[in-house]
Amino acid sequence: GAVEAAPKEEEKTLFDVVLEEIPADKKVSIYKVVRSIANIAVNQVKEFTATLPKALKESVSKEEAEAAKQQLEEAGAKVKIV
Repeated sequence: GAVEAAPKEEEKTLFDVVLEEIPADKKVSIYKVVRSIANIAVNQVKEFTATLPKALKESVSKEEAEAAKQQLEEAGAKVKIV
């Protein structure tokens, strides 16, 4: 009989940007990036980042996820895309 092909894995099109870690000495610069990416008020950033890891962006394109990750990493954050 014919060998059944493994089901083709669905191409992932939506990604989450997960903020994993904020080094204490980089908080201010990372907060600025988080604020612009998440589009939240200054006073919400500290609360938002209080418990990590946390998804900063959800169900975004690969390009948008990569751009956000790059900005966060340049500021010193530890980030992953899932």
